[in-house]
Amino acid sequence: MQTLMPWIAVAVTIVAGWALIKRYQTHMVLLFAGLVLLLCAAGLTDASFLPKGVKPSGFFLFDIFNTLKSIATKQSAGIGFLIMTAGGFAAYMDRIGAARALVDIAVKPLSMLKAPYLVLVGGYLVGQILVMVIPSAAGLAMLLLVALFPILKAVGTSAASAAAVIGTSAGMTFAPTAGTANLAAKVANLDPIIYLVQYQLVLAIPTLIVVCIAHYFVQRHYDRKNDDVYSEAAEVKASDAPAAPKWYAIFPVLPIVLLIIFSKLVVTSIKLDTISALFMVWVGVVIVEIIRTKSVKKVFKDAMAMFQSMGKMFAGIVALIICAEFFATGLKVSGLIDALINSAQGIGAGMGVMTVILTAIVSAVTFLTGSGVGAYSSFASLAPDVAAGLGGSVAALVTPMQFASGMLRAMSPVAGVIIAVAGAAGISPMAVVRRTWIPMIAGMFTTIIANMIFFG
Repeated sequence: MQTLMPWIAVAVTIVAGWALIKRYQTHMVLLFAGLVLLLCAAGLTDASFLPKGVKPSGFFLFDIFNTLKSIATKQSAGIGFLIMTAGGFAAYMDRIGAARALVDIAVKPLSMLKAPYLVLVGGYLVGQILVMVIPSAAGLAMLLLVALFPILKAVGTSAASAAAVIGTSAGMTFAPTAGTANLAAKVANLDPIIYLVQYQLVLAIPTLIVVCIAHYFVQRHYDRKNDDVYSEAAEVKASDAPAAPKWYAIFPVLPIVLLIIFSKLVVTSIKLDTISALFMVWVGVVIVEIIRTKSVKKVFKDAMAMFQSMGKMFAGIVALIICAEFFATGLKVSGLIDALINSAQGIGAGMGVMTVILTAIVSAVTFLTGSGVGAYSSFASLAPDVAAGLGGSVAALVTPMQFASGMLRAMSPVAGVIIAVAGAAGISPMAVVRRTWIPMIAGMFTTIIANMIFFG
């Protein structure tokens, strides 16, 4: 009966994939897929699925939900709380206008350039730099639509080109405060800053160069064809945040600066973790706001954006990671991962082939569902077992998967960020996607090749 379990896992995974494509709620699909796998494992095998440190209850059904409780507790107190804090900090920076001030300063030099498609490429680079401090793809896109979109239109590029570049601006979320990047660092058992410097940037730099070149020629080609069908564009409004002093632009960057300074890269005698840095800068900015505005009541009300957004981050991303790990636990117990590793070893396939396979799976799910977080978090926790089985590096396995979750989202017509920029340009999401798929696929191939060269 135990030999049936890998096939049951394949069937459950296919059904779950179908449900995700049909736009069923991602959290619940993964939760129930994991539940089915663990129920089948309990009935057909004698495999233990309880996490380390959790004692058996004496009844398999209770053990399944004790597993879910253990996963939820671990994620909520660990990487989940970090993601919540980072999301809350980003929301507060938006509330007080600091994020808008940063974007305005970052895009202003582009208006001085006269070459339209160099400005376009510069806009893409600015977006990819800003994603380090504004890790939300949709949030960054809305800010860029207000600040960058008019500049790109003014220098002579089409609205479709501008939308395509802005839609891909968060293609690689290599910020140490981004959800998928933090999850990758946690899975690889690395400090987020060390993971950023030693793994992500190594792959990101050649990928950025290739994507820039692809954007330059692809957007120029389609602008010359001039066959886009435009309708009435949606009005893009700036956030309700007040206009902040330009020097407020330093606040969103400050946690990353502090984390770099007080890490193994610079000051090794003092250690600062990400959550503490975010809370410290948040409290400091609240004090600055009180001094500047002299309105304690309003400042305190705005400061609550931190906690309010933390709750939203739990309901959105952290709960998704919990459900995804529950599903991944079912896949592990089913023996499917062991079967894949044994098959790879049997045909002589190594880490390189398995990296391509897992990256392709994440890419396909991201493209079909428009959600990079859901696709990546579903498979990221499998990486340590795969890497251990094939004798490779966990970080080298998860980085291409993590980049794929952002780049394939930027070429999915059902992704929220693509729908938003298409509406602002007055074109269909498919019209945006035809301009983004070549740069993103070129970038993805570059990532995988660079990964094999540097970490293969």
